[in-house]
Amino acid sequence: MRILLAEDDALLGDGLRAGLRQLGFQVDWVRDGLAAERELASGMYAAAVLDLGLPLQDGLVVLRKLRQRRIATPVLVLTARDTVPERIQGLDLGADDYVVKPVDLHELGARLRSLVRRAHGQLQEHLCSGPVQLDPAARQVRVHGENVALSLREFDVLHTLMRQAGRVLSREQLQQQMYSWGQEVESNAIEVHIHHLRRKLAVDLVQTVRGVGYTVQRDPA
Repeated sequence: MRILLAEDDALLGDGLRAGLRQLGFQVDWVRDGLAAERELASGMYAAAVLDLGLPLQDGLVVLRKLRQRRIATPVLVLTARDTVPERIQGLDLGADDYVVKPVDLHELGARLRSLVRRAHGQLQEHLCSGPVQLDPAARQVRVHGENVALSLREFDVLHTLMRQAGRVLSREQLQQQMYSWGQEVESNAIEVHIHHLRRKLAVDLVQTVRGVGYTVQRDPA
């Protein structure tokens, strides 16, 4: 899951990026409001952590501009401004959640996963498709109730596809959602991960749409 972190404090930003990566998120970090607005306008992120006290452009201005442009990326506001009027203002401008510094990383990770679930209409933490059940928080996958050991990237591919079940995602879209800036990606990396996933899951879950990409069918309601 690819997340944008907008935080100008170097020490805090570095710690948040490292901690969120340990929790399984792919994190891109920007340090000012103009960069935050530009990156979020790309639509490549599952969610964003947005500090309000950003240089060049305040976080509330970034938030207002995004919602005016109908960019619906879930935004968790991160701030030291622990006053009710400012929390209300942020929520009214389109923030999806609010966390006051100092931040507990595990709570932050849980809140981000919850925001993404709600954005995709998922009420439960676990994702299910046929006999496959995926637990994002524990980073576990079960098939017919049995644990299946996946590599970090194999899990990320499966999570991305199951989170957007019913959509066909191209190789480029999968790469954008799975890898942070500066990470080297082999040209056939996604194909290799898909091959290993199919072998390990041993069920017909990940389907190829020739010339387009890959998909996981949505379970009937």
